[in-house]
Amino acid sequence: MDRQLIIERVRAEMPERRWRHTEGVMMTAIALAKRYGEDPQRAELAAIIHDVAKFWPIERQGNAIRDYGLHHEVLGYDKELWHAEVGAWVAEHEFGVTDAGVLAAIRYHTSGRRGMTKLEKIVWLADYIEPGRDFPGVDTIRALAEEHLEKAVLAGLDGTIGFLIAKGKRIYPMTLEARNGLIEELQAQ
Repeated sequence: MDRQLIIERVRAEMPERRWRHTEGVMMTAIALAKRYGEDPQRAELAAIIHDVAKFWPIERQGNAIRDYGLHHEVLGYDKELWHAEVGAWVAEHEFGVTDAGVLAAIRYHTSGRRGMTKLEKIVWLADYIEPGRDFPGVDTIRALAEEHLEKAVLAGLDGTIGFLIAKGKRIYPMTLEARNGLIEELQAQ
């Protein structure tokens, strides 16, 4: 499916304010890809699609995870994680995306994972720091993103984990593994 048709389909799945967020993620992902030597078109494609299922009713998301054999363990954690699994499925099965790296960047844009690829880090971080985001510490992470991709993602994961702890929510193990993996990666440098 061509880029413009994907944009039209994705935009139809969300309210205007979420589309503005998606545009911010696209712009940020392209900039980060250029800065860190990743293909900007792949980063943009993942960014366009990353929230395609975010506004599906939660029951529909859960059914999709069960019916399509997706990572069902996510069902035991915050529902904010679910749309990423479903979005990757939509990208592949409805939009015809065959690039495994793009699909993984969509799938892990909420949770992260140990051993994230550069593209996955870029999309995760772009979603976290796009210009429409406004929360304590985001400007610090944006500045860090200009200098060091892994340190910026680690700072973002720390912020996410801290937020979840403050809210008394369970933390998806893959997110903890993403953080631990980044620490190991940075220590090995």
